[in-house]
Amino acid sequence: MFLDFFLLLREEGLPVTITEYLHLLEALNEKVVEYSVDDFYYLSRTTLVKNEQFLDRYDILFAQYFNGVQLEDLSDAKIDEDWIKKEIDRLFSDEEKKMIEKMGGLDKLMERFKELLEKQKERHQGGNTWIGTGGTSPFGNGGYNPEGIRIGGSGGGKSAIKVWEKRDFQNYASDVELNTRNIKMALRRLRILTREGIEDELDLHTTIEKTCKNAGYLDIEMQASKKNKVKILLFFDVGGSMDPYIDICEQLFSAAKTEFKHLEFFYFHNCIYGSVWKNNELRHQDRIPTFEILHKYNSDYRIIFVGDATMSPYEITANGGSVEHFNDESGATWLNRFVEKYKNIVWLNPSNEYFWDDIPSVQIIKQIFKDRMYALTLDGISNAMKTLKKNKRAV
Repeated sequence: MFLDFFLLLREEGLPVTITEYLHLLEALNEKVVEYSVDDFYYLSRTTLVKNEQFLDRYDILFAQYFNGVQLEDLSDAKIDEDWIKKEIDRLFSDEEKKMIEKMGGLDKLMERFKELLEKQKERHQGGNTWIGTGGTSPFGNGGYNPEGIRIGGSGGGKSAIKVWEKRDFQNYASDVELNTRNIKMALRRLRILTREGIEDELDLHTTIEKTCKNAGYLDIEMQASKKNKVKILLFFDVGGSMDPYIDICEQLFSAAKTEFKHLEFFYFHNCIYGSVWKNNELRHQDRIPTFEILHKYNSDYRIIFVGDATMSPYEITANGGSVEHFNDESGATWLNRFVEKYKNIVWLNPSNEYFWDDIPSVQIIKQIFKDRMYALTLDGISNAMKTLKKNKRAV
């Protein structure tokens, strides 16, 4: 079963290797993450996926593969050597086949598979080992474990803390105060102060001037206080490869809510398409059409996209490229609509700028944004704010 899943990942274009697959089996047999759902998730994903752009696709395929599967006793599993050899010949490159030969060849590989399979001697049905149906295994369905995870089936004790078929994202906190001071200072470069509203502040210079003209008789002059009139639309990428950047995004969000009184925020995943949302818990039920945002907010708004821009290129360029739904229009089409309407628009990227040139999706978005992509650092934020303050369209 695990081998079928491994070959499915290969067939779908994920560059997982035999070595990584063996490492995962060995870790499971050694119970490296015994009874810890979080540890198992990070172990499997970290072991099999070595590039951030494939994390999202891995989660989708995991859910699709295990959906509705009754996970049987692994000790009863059989290895079809001829089928495995044909699949490896079909899916693996010449370099990978040479690597297998260095490991002792396919026959040696088959022996290793059998050896790992033999270690699963216990009966999984009703047992307490890795995967089963019923019992206290933390992975499976129909059983009970206080930290269980349901894989397929309808569930039993209703105690699973994560359902793999539904990928939940968490809202960014907007009340974070720790380490946000410097970010606030960088954001202040975008302040455009004007005097509007009631006269609630003493105009000291004019008061002194009029008092002097009145031979010392006090003549008080009031004026409206200066207020930052900048209006911001803030779009956050959330989930998948953005998980390592949750803290810095929360700090940015908290600082932005303090500095900008006219701020609207929205969430998207990987690339923007036909709809966005404001609450990740309700993202499947309560979505906002992107056209509604483009029509509602005029071109005076400054637009900030925040995301690592790390994904498969087709998620940006292709119709139907989204990993979560079929999109009638490509992500690039939607991004271009924003760039064409809003003359002040930037993209903040929390990933390491050193690697941007090696990631095709980052280069595509940089080109769409006409190089207005900045690192999510203090210098990067400062430079982005200077760009947003310019009253001309970048060319």
